[in-house]
Amino acid sequence: MGRAAREAAEALRSATAGQRSDAIRAMAKHVRARSADILAANAEDVAAATSMIDRLMLNEERVEGIAKALEEIAALPDPVGKVAESWTRPNGLEISRVRTPIGVIGMIYESRPNVTADAAAICIRSGNAIILRSGSEALRSALAIHQALADGLQEAGLPRETVQVVTTADRDAVGLMLHGLAGTIDLIIPRGGKALVERVTKEARVPVLGHLEGVCHTYVHSSADPEMAAEIVRNAKMRRVSVCGSTETLLIDREAAQAMLPRIAEALDGCELRGDEAARAIVPMAPATEADWHAEYLAPILAVKTVGGMGDAIAHIARYGTGHTEAIVADDERAAEQFLSEVDSAIVIWNASTQYADGGEFGFGAEIGIATGKLHARGPVGPEQLTSFKYQVRGSGQTRP
Repeated sequence: MGRAAREAAEALRSATAGQRSDAIRAMAKHVRARSADILAANAEDVAAATSMIDRLMLNEERVEGIAKALEEIAALPDPVGKVAESWTRPNGLEISRVRTPIGVIGMIYESRPNVTADAAAICIRSGNAIILRSGSEALRSALAIHQALADGLQEAGLPRETVQVVTTADRDAVGLMLHGLAGTIDLIIPRGGKALVERVTKEARVPVLGHLEGVCHTYVHSSADPEMAAEIVRNAKMRRVSVCGSTETLLIDREAAQAMLPRIAEALDGCELRGDEAARAIVPMAPATEADWHAEYLAPILAVKTVGGMGDAIAHIARYGTGHTEAIVADDERAAEQFLSEVDSAIVIWNASTQYADGGEFGFGAEIGIATGKLHARGPVGPEQLTSFKYQVRGSGQTRP
């Protein structure tokens, strides 16, 4: 599979942007044509599943959503060959930094069948071949979707091996991928739970692009509009509690907490609050422990901490955050700009919900995930983030003295 992917990546590198767009649109067409097969395979997965049923289950509407997502990715600007910067040296050499595919991506993921199509399309848009290893709970669905994707690639004149799905649920397959398949995989992307990402991070012998946890914070500054603060915190926590951009800790200035925290707590109806002593003195809630400041709940639970101002808030995020997404609610522009500048996370937001941590909301189309590392890509990973670059140098006979 690794050798076939490498050969496909070389063919894809020479394909035009139009060919790649045609391939993704053809993939969407074949997903629709194979809808019955995909739903039948998914029904088997669902029947065998014991958890995460909603994330796993497909219906006609969701299959159509997969096809539409492919068409949206096909319409995205093609990053391959894009000149990021160019300049001319005094000796006449013309130098350009040009975006280029990474090569072969290995992706290991759990539960969501749509990831099979999203990841494949993002890789084709960025000129990369991909080897996908689905979790065992969604393997039948992934293989059925893959047949449609391969048919679309073939129709567009690109190798079927541009997208491959590992056909076994054996965990040893993950180990083989993490060791790079004899040098044929250039980058590993994990997408799933903490245990999966920890294993990938620990065992990988090739570069990894991913995030371990999303301990996201919303900081309510003393200058915040109370109604805006309540609505933003409610959305940031409760819109979807299981996404990595969900706020897990609320930080609130002590001088504003007496007035604003009751309104925020009311807006968080149905959410369990766990607070420090000062927060509990204002609103009845369970006591927070040290573990709560580290927790990625992915549930309707929110840790609440009162802080003495901007410095305390930034220090708390630096100590307990995971570099994912942080937000400030403030009317004071200087305070907001300080927060945006000094908080060192992949995404930093002013007066909006942390749940905007999403490639689609950033205009990237679909995303492969949110990267929290500091090298290569950071934040939502779309097609452009799955390219590297090379320097093209054009001369007219120059030789170096």
